[in-house]
Amino acid sequence: MDTSFSNADLSFRDDVKAFFASAYDLKLQKQFESFSTYKDAVIEWQKRLYSQGWIAPNWPVEYGGTGWSSTQKFIFESERASAGIREVMPFGVGMVGPVIYTFGNEKQKEYFLPRILKSQDWWCQGYSEPGSGSDLASLKTKAESDGDNYIVNGAKIWTSFAQYADWIFCLVRTSTDGKKQAGISFLLIDMRTEGIKVNPIISIDNHHSLNEVEFVNVRVPKENLIGEENKGWTYAKSLLAHERTGIAGVADTKRALFNAQELARKEVNGGKSLLKDPLFQKRLSDIEIELLALEFTELRVLATVAAGGAPGAESSLLKIKGTEMQQAVQEIMMEIAAHYQGVLDTEYPCEVVGHEFGGAARRAYLYGRAATIYGGSNEIQKNVIAKAVLGLE
Repeated sequence: MDTSFSNADLSFRDDVKAFFASAYDLKLQKQFESFSTYKDAVIEWQKRLYSQGWIAPNWPVEYGGTGWSSTQKFIFESERASAGIREVMPFGVGMVGPVIYTFGNEKQKEYFLPRILKSQDWWCQGYSEPGSGSDLASLKTKAESDGDNYIVNGAKIWTSFAQYADWIFCLVRTSTDGKKQAGISFLLIDMRTEGIKVNPIISIDNHHSLNEVEFVNVRVPKENLIGEENKGWTYAKSLLAHERTGIAGVADTKRALFNAQELARKEVNGGKSLLKDPLFQKRLSDIEIELLALEFTELRVLATVAAGGAPGAESSLLKIKGTEMQQAVQEIMMEIAAHYQGVLDTEYPCEVVGHEFGGAARRAYLYGRAATIYGGSNEIQKNVIAKAVLGLE
């Protein structure tokens, strides 16, 4: 695989850098940092990307994609992370959008896809349930037929940003016959429908991004069914492969590691820079080596997608190693902050002098413990790899 950039790629990189420098301004960055303006910031940034024609790099051109090569996509993500810019909220563009344009009917494509691209609808994901997490096929939320509608009853949990959502894409049980995977359907539900209740879950980092969503006799038109009834498991597996690829977060972890190195350079430990400590150096080097290997794996997956394929079992490998690397860097940051990691917090300021990044490092570490669980736990991903790659049962 040729890893050098062509002149055209270098020119593209300059264009991306220039766009980020002008479009992602300080005012928008500040909005991202506040709970009260976070949703508005997400939508505004995505609208700026849409105006530039860059909102959906991985979509086919006929549905609004960029037509970029895998190299250009890699450059875009690398420059985005280097500039400290957040990823596009994945639930619309990265998850349900590809399911709709792949398996949806023309009416669904015509209505939903433009609204996703323009950020007119905020989507959330209804997969996990109180009793069905990694064993997702055991889900119990029912959708019973009633004329032209389904009546949905049940609950979803760990639903990110459901408090903001206009729509939720759900896996629901429409049959109990045969294998448990065979009776699942993929349904789009308007969050404003009567009978839906969103219960907040405050996570260990004291933030509200997670929720439980209850459905009590929620009436959903059958025209909101994606594809065929009882075929939802097939569509869900396609979505999960894309989700797990994105969870790897290689570009963002590279930036986080660079920031850790710079902070360690300034930190004095035993009269010298922490960065000069041999044991600390080894830990950083080990992470760098694994990140480089992971980056090349990600490039191979991007090349497969660019050639018209879809992420396979490699997405599970990316998810495993990517989330482990995220946690490794979060642990490094906690070590650099040392005793001050829990002292200074921007939400609860105090008089004790500590590191500016201490509170943020602590919150990232606490929330980051979930990275190896959400999107399908890493133990489950190892089973996927064993079955798909090694042929084991």
